[in-house]
Amino acid sequence: MQLSQLQKDQKAIIKNLDCDLELKQRFYSFGINKNSTLIVENISFSKNTIEINVEDTFIALRMEEAKCIEVEIL
Repeated sequence: MQLSQLQKDQKAIIKNLDCDLELKQRFYSFGINKNSTLIVENISFSKNTIEINVEDTFIALRMEEAKCIEVEIL
C-alpha cells in the first residue's frame, strides 16, 4: 500500500522507498527510512499534500512523493 492511500490518524511502518536516488536522499534527511513508524497527521483539502509524523518530526509531502513510499498499516 502507498502512503498516499492512508487516511488521517492511520499508523504505518515504511516498507520500501520506490524512487530515484535524489528523492531517496531527501527522504533520508527527513528521517523517512525503511522500518520507521509514521502517523498521518493531516491531508490537505485539495488532496495535494499530506502531513506525517515520523519519529516526532512533522513532515509535509506532495502526494506525488507519498506515492513513492510503500507502507504497511499497523
